[in-house]
Amino acid sequence: MKAIVFAAGLGTRLYPLTESIPKALVEVGGKPMLLRVLEKLRDAGIHEIVINVHHFPDMIIDYLRSNDGFGLKIMISDERGHLLDTGGGILAARNYLDDGEPFIAHNADILTDFNLSEMITRHNESGADVTLLSADRSSSRYLLFDEAQRMVGWTNTKTGEVKPAGLKSDSLHRLAFGGVHVISPTVFGKLEEYRRRVGDVFSITPFYVENCEKLDMRGYVPSENYHWFDIGRPETLEKACQLFRQ
Repeated sequence: MKAIVFAAGLGTRLYPLTESIPKALVEVGGKPMLLRVLEKLRDAGIHEIVINVHHFPDMIIDYLRSNDGFGLKIMISDERGHLLDTGGGILAARNYLDDGEPFIAHNADILTDFNLSEMITRHNESGADVTLLSADRSSSRYLLFDEAQRMVGWTNTKTGEVKPAGLKSDSLHRLAFGGVHVISPTVFGKLEEYRRRVGDVFSITPFYVENCEKLDMRGYVPSENYHWFDIGRPETLEKACQLFRQ
């Protein structure tokens, strides 16, 4: 199995910290976030990883080279000319990722210690096209799931918006997406169709929402308690740092 780590983001919510370094190299407990994600993937048996870069790309590339890729086979998907967002970033790396097997997509700013191997096993056993790390935590935007944990829509609780339009959400489970997903190669065809309509730059979440009825997408809630931080915000970065100082 392979993986893609999204490390291209501008990290604007962390300014001024990210005015001099990429968000992926922001440290938590003395260790860059990128390394923490790579170690998590390696611990799950994943040794071939593509990393997309845009903001301070040479700093990320030099960091990886100076550490011999931490013993991993790493490919750089260079987006320095044009930031493609998550959906566009996956397609830009398709030639590397599309080997007929599922792959992991992991945000570089998500720090979490759930059992990734268990999530991979669940994905393979279910036969789903996509498996999404999901949690019952506070958010303004939620994925909507039916009783079988199949994703059927999306809602913004602040605006009351529900997608697809007309979906009755009262009886559905609302879960927040955790920035880690297992994706089967069956998704690439739909991604290409979507890109032809919206262009090269697009987020993966609207794609998922639009394709709820066409793809089998399942929520995955870890069986054990775990930590989860989006370190892309100053307040959650500080919470993560406090935990790893203990």
